[in-house]
Amino acid sequence: MSLTDVHLLRHGEVHNPDGVLYGRLPGYHLSERGRAMARLVADHLRERGCDVAEVTASPLERAQETAAPVASAFGLPVGTDDRLLEAENSFQGHTVHAGTGRLWRPVFWWRYRNPFLPSWGESYASQHSRVLGAARDAALRVEGREAVLVSHQLPIWSARRHAQGDRLWHDPRSRECTLASLTTLTYDGDRMVGVAYAEPAAALLPGASTVAGA
Repeated sequence: MSLTDVHLLRHGEVHNPDGVLYGRLPGYHLSERGRAMARLVADHLRERGCDVAEVTASPLERAQETAAPVASAFGLPVGTDDRLLEAENSFQGHTVHAGTGRLWRPVFWWRYRNPFLPSWGESYASQHSRVLGAARDAALRVEGREAVLVSHQLPIWSARRHAQGDRLWHDPRSRECTLASLTTLTYDGDRMVGVAYAEPAAALLPGASTVAGA
């Protein structure tokens, strides 16, 4: 069988001046820098001669907007898959500035009781299961070609760690999944045979806002 690449694309920078952990909340769109990041990804894929046959995104606005220039570059529509959604998080809607945001108030400390799950939101296992399920299905649909799935940092990172056989709990500061980055899963049929990583928008990362970490 021919090899198939499924690119897990994290969305670009979001306009979020108040530092809200937006999670699955509606109404959070890409910033101008985020839109430029998405265009860089589209250029990167096209210039590499990628044979992209499908572009699918989380239903959240920032993911759909990141997918749009990629889909346009290959003459494709943007599909939607709920399995690519951001992780559920009980802190959604709160500000996250260190030392000043609501997350640091003692009333919330009980939510940190088990960082291995994590106890404050959707389990890592649930996240990697749904994202890898979406990736495998895409690989079968476009066999021998390429697909781009636009998702969010933690679901992508959880999927990558599971794919590599790494433990799922981790220090968030160690995540290799920057804004508009590509985590590429290579399949032989329905069997994953490789993982790669690239940062097409690296030039725009200095100064970019990642306060909400999504």
